[in-house]
Amino acid sequence: MLRVGITGGIGSGKSTVCGIFAQLGIPVYAADREAKRLMREDLALIASVKDAFGTESYTGTEPNRQLLANAVFGNPEKLALLNNLVHPAVFRDFERWCSFQHAPYVIKEAAIMFESGSYRQVHEVVAVIAPLELRIQRVMERDGSSREEILKRIQAQMPQEEVAKRAQAVINNDGTQSLISQVIMLHRQFLEKSSTLP
Repeated sequence: MLRVGITGGIGSGKSTVCGIFAQLGIPVYAADREAKRLMREDLALIASVKDAFGTESYTGTEPNRQLLANAVFGNPEKLALLNNLVHPAVFRDFERWCSFQHAPYVIKEAAIMFESGSYRQVHEVVAVIAPLELRIQRVMERDGSSREEILKRIQAQMPQEEVAKRAQAVINNDGTQSLISQVIMLHRQFLEKSSTLP
């Protein structure tokens, strides 16, 4: 089964693009959402996080998000430690999820696909890009975050230009080009490619 990764920085419109693919009947695995679920349900992951960040990092099976955010914010070593616990659990869960899918191809949506190494789980990657000011505006409207907070989050991610360079395809979500027509064109290509896979 063909596996397609969809990535892009905050506010680029990944979820909107994935929503269009879903409307076309393509199963979408949202890595960020599933990571949050696994942090509540995966007992081995919960135990590992408690070992690394202390028992107070959980209340029962509910992660103490504020404590974890405070621990990793501005601390690259602690952030890497948390990611090194969560990412393998997500990788395993994606493999398990794929085994239940019967569509011609599936999509894995992940914000940090190249940084996390999850690009290795897919056959090709699509980058969703958008102008910086438009991304900031979208996130401000969506989350109510300040411009400064959003810029910090953008600067913590791989530059959009680098993501686009590494991807096999790019969807431009600048508001001037039809997202639907770009998705449908890729959908046709993926259907064709999926038919040639063993």
